[in-house]
Amino acid sequence: MPDNKPALCFIGFGEAGQAIAAGLRDEGVVRIAAWDILFPEAEGEKLKRAADAIGVRCATSAADALGDADVIVSAVTATASVDAAQSVEPHLAGRPYFLDINSVSPARKQDTAKLLGSGARYVDVAVVAPIYPARHQTPLLLAGPHAEAVAPLLAALSMRATIAGTDVGAAAAIKMIRSVIMKGMEALTLECFLAAARAGVIDEVAVSLKNNYPGLDWAKVIPYNLERMASHGERRAAEMEEVAATLRELGVEPLMTTAIVKRQREMGEIGTQPSVRRVLKEDRAAILGAISAAARDRH
Repeated sequence: MPDNKPALCFIGFGEAGQAIAAGLRDEGVVRIAAWDILFPEAEGEKLKRAADAIGVRCATSAADALGDADVIVSAVTATASVDAAQSVEPHLAGRPYFLDINSVSPARKQDTAKLLGSGARYVDVAVVAPIYPARHQTPLLLAGPHAEAVAPLLAALSMRATIAGTDVGAAAAIKMIRSVIMKGMEALTLECFLAAARAGVIDEVAVSLKNNYPGLDWAKVIPYNLERMASHGERRAAEMEEVAATLRELGVEPLMTTAIVKRQREMGEIGTQPSVRRVLKEDRAAILGAISAAARDRH
């Protein structure tokens, strides 16, 4: 680290990767490369434009992205986390830190750590808040034998990390289990207020909930949860499948979680409709009206 700033490599350059990279650029990190499997495709042009705007070098392959990276950040979809590790494993040199920020089960993270072996210093990382607006300062949990060692490096970059444990999977367990509530609340919000919209009682139900949960601002919670599902429902569904796997590993039957998977995936599909996308910044009545119409069209 000749300039006291690490060289970084992002494997996967979607929302999370872009947000963290942009924040780190503002912290003075100059050497950042990224590789995404979509880069060679037409749909990858948007990702490459984002990289150019941030000041991140677009690599031509995972091997090219690694270069002399001190830190590798794996930020792909849940289903691709092992593939991402496999793409870099043959090209590892210098034992870089491998920050696995993917939302996957503890067992998946343990498998990934074993796959990389001694070629990288694997760190189980859980992102435990929305990536915007805090970007690189979004709270993180770290776990694994290298968590303590990497923590000061991250702190020097103004990243907010807390040690969750010395075993790989400890951070993932917290992330996965809390998602039952976090993403479950989103799914319940959709189901509850879609019915309320069709019954013409949106405001009345919201007021009633305020009586029981005075700490929640339902005027903000409803459109926020709907927008998150519409924009990221497919990704959230994949994450909840990992949550279901986590619960099964713990001997808990994921009855509610499997229903959340279905509702999140359905909303992710509805959220691609132009009629829904156009109103996501409007009030809850407009959003629910568009969702209701799109849902009826599907059936």
